[in-house]
Amino acid sequence: MEHLIKILSKPDNIPIILMLGLTVYYTWYATVKGLRNDRAGSPEEAKLTDKVQVWPYLVKVEFLASLFVMAVLTIWSITLDAPLEEPANPALTPNPSKAPWYFLGLQEILVYFDPWIAGVVLPTLIIMGLCAIPYIDINPKGNGYYTFKERWFAILTFHFGFLIMWVSLIVLGTFFRGPGWNLFFPWEYWDTHRVVALTNVDFTEFFFNIPTRLVDDSLNPLAMIVGSLTIIFWFGIGAVFYLWKRDSEYIKKMGPIGYSLTAFLFLTMMAVPVKVLLRLLFNIKYILVTPYFNV
Repeated sequence: MEHLIKILSKPDNIPIILMLGLTVYYTWYATVKGLRNDRAGSPEEAKLTDKVQVWPYLVKVEFLASLFVMAVLTIWSITLDAPLEEPANPALTPNPSKAPWYFLGLQEILVYFDPWIAGVVLPTLIIMGLCAIPYIDINPKGNGYYTFKERWFAILTFHFGFLIMWVSLIVLGTFFRGPGWNLFFPWEYWDTHRVVALTNVDFTEFFFNIPTRLVDDSLNPLAMIVGSLTIIFWFGIGAVFYLWKRDSEYIKKMGPIGYSLTAFLFLTMMAVPVKVLLRLLFNIKYILVTPYFNV
């Protein structure tokens, strides 16, 4: 517990703890407001008909808020030391060597995926998915007011993608990754000499007893076929669901293109925690190994 308190009280970890607290609070607040509006049948925000001028009312509030933030930062800088380290030494690498907190989720993903997937493909899909939201999310309800019943799929997808996946990866990389990028429980001491022996296996080796490589170290075509079929099966779930629910009003409004894009992004997002669990529970490194890339 003493070591956990030491980690939590580090000056560069305190902003992360405050950010997590604000994230939990505003998520709870939005959920409560949405459920309250659903029970009432009409949004409370629609009853707020009073309007005020930007000057001086809004400007006054913004000015007071800026003074409050400046006061907090001033007290913060006096009471807490800046998290500065010793001058860079090319002969001594920090252990663990961590990215800034906003990149720790990406650094954590590098443990479970091939570098080009974790560093290029997944971030690109995240950006493309955010850009595609206005085109694939055609539900006009919930604009300007809180609701859950009318936006449950979008809200749950956001909660899972941002809170459960991205924020949890930041927490994992900040508070649980120690020297050697090994996992440590909160009550464990971060031993710089700790060595963890892991035997990584591929998906086909673990579940089908099909080796990834042959005796001459060449890739096994059977393993490549099984791995490819596994990935096709995963994304085929979206096609099966479309055939099952194609007559529903929601899917008809989305159209084939909108549904295909949504299903691809959603299944790709869900594949990330599945791959993480396979690595943590069974030490499975790759689903598919090819001469050009690994999945």
